[in-house]
Amino acid sequence: MIELWRSGFNGVPAAHGSQFAELNANQVATLYQDVPTTPGSKLYWRLDHRGRAGQDTMALDIGAPGAVVEQRRFTDGNTAWGAYTGTYTVPAGQTVTRFAFRSVSAAGGSQAVGNFLDGIFFGTAPLVVLTKTAAPTGPLEVGDVITYRIRAANEGGGAAEALTLTDAIPAGTTYLPGSLRIIDGPQTGPKTDRPGDDQAYFDAQGDTVVFHLGDGASADRGGSLANTADLPGGTTVEYRVTIDRAAGGRRITNRATATYENRLGPTPEALTATSDETATEVRPAADLAVVKAADATTVTVGQTVTYRITVHNSGPNRATGVTVGDPLPDGLAFLSAVASPGAYDPATGRWTVGDLADGADATLVLRAKATAPGRITNTATATGAEKDPDPANNADAVTVCVERAPACCDPCSTEDASVG
Repeated sequence: MIELWRSGFNGVPAAHGSQFAELNANQVATLYQDVPTTPGSKLYWRLDHRGRAGQDTMALDIGAPGAVVEQRRFTDGNTAWGAYTGTYTVPAGQTVTRFAFRSVSAAGGSQAVGNFLDGIFFGTAPLVVLTKTAAPTGPLEVGDVITYRIRAANEGGGAAEALTLTDAIPAGTTYLPGSLRIIDGPQTGPKTDRPGDDQAYFDAQGDTVVFHLGDGASADRGGSLANTADLPGGTTVEYRVTIDRAAGGRRITNRATATYENRLGPTPEALTATSDETATEVRPAADLAVVKAADATTVTVGQTVTYRITVHNSGPNRATGVTVGDPLPDGLAFLSAVASPGAYDPATGRWTVGDLADGADATLVLRAKATAPGRITNTATATGAEKDPDPANNADAVTVCVERAPACCDPCSTEDASVG
């Protein structure tokens, strides 16, 4: 039999919360609990003890039910709570462990008075598990946005203290400003991108996002994350990146990392957690650029206009299925074409280039005869099978002014005829 007292009973405040126990109710008693345990695991225990009338003594017994072993004894007076911590390794084959708090003696010798007990904890150390996802799942294109979500759950026993999550922005991507959010868990909501302003921020110098998580988190430090018995969902954060041109044809991967402390023992123990790896496939990209020029921009009817069209692949990947459309407008008659590589079809005005390596050029020399006067503009436009990260430079146009041919001179003028 035990007694439970509200904080302030007999002038004694609770060490934790709003109530505490007294082991000696009307007899020398033992308070215990049996819990399922994993053999070989390391358990932490913690308790606060205080005498009532003077120096009281209690013992902590741990072991299999019916075979507990005294671990320690605690003797405290009635002026302050004594705080104690320790560890216990579960023996082989012991799947149930009893934690027993046993009254040994009480000041004055009364069995009904003595041994206040509070702040009891027994369990494993905190164990933060990080789960990271990337959406959409891909494959994606250069310029697309990836949303990363990271869930931190404490699957251990004690709270994970000073919890800080960091995630380096993956190579080949750029952080999207303003995208930091804490989706659920303690202290949710959008966060700023400036260090020192909030519990989450983007570190531009380190190209890293930083989240201070848990109850009591601030701009300076991480907070406390309860285990999944108290906080089943843990806490989830989110940020976004844009896929850079350099990532074309590549696989974007990265992992998040968390640091936290186990404070169940006498001194804080630094711990780390690493998420699973996310992988996003990026389709190849090829930046095609067209430059077109004419040997002369003013000609007369009947003269030949020579065009030189160059298509260049700035990558980052090989361009496949490259074609350049360059049909001749009215007023120009096809004469010849020399393509390197590929071939030009004058009926369709299509130059079939084929594949073009990163950094390679292809050139078409096109000759046409001016057949009618006027301003003639024609445009060469390149396309390929891959996404072009800069379509603005895929076309180029040239305007040629065609003038009428000069009239032939009369070999005989009026004045010459009169003389004859």
